[in-house]
Amino acid sequence: MSRRSRAVLAVSVLLSAATVAAVHVQQRREQERLYRGVLQDLERQHQKKENIRLLEEQIALTKQLMEERDKALVEKGSRQS
Repeated sequence: MSRRSRAVLAVSVLLSAATVAAVHVQQRREQERLYRGVLQDLERQHQKKENIRLLEEQIALTKQLMEERDKALVEKGSRQS
């Protein structure tokens, strides 16, 4: 083998190895990005459930407050009559 052909072979092997390594790195990054997406989705679902729970609690408290206010107005009206 001539020196030139060895150099071409060496460069080809190095470029092939670099390409394979780059593809593996890219796949690992893509996998990590997808996993982070799953974690973010789970966090969003948890936050949505928490928001719904807080909203329901707020609705119940508002309803209770309105009932107490109405009751107080009825009592106040019956006292004045």
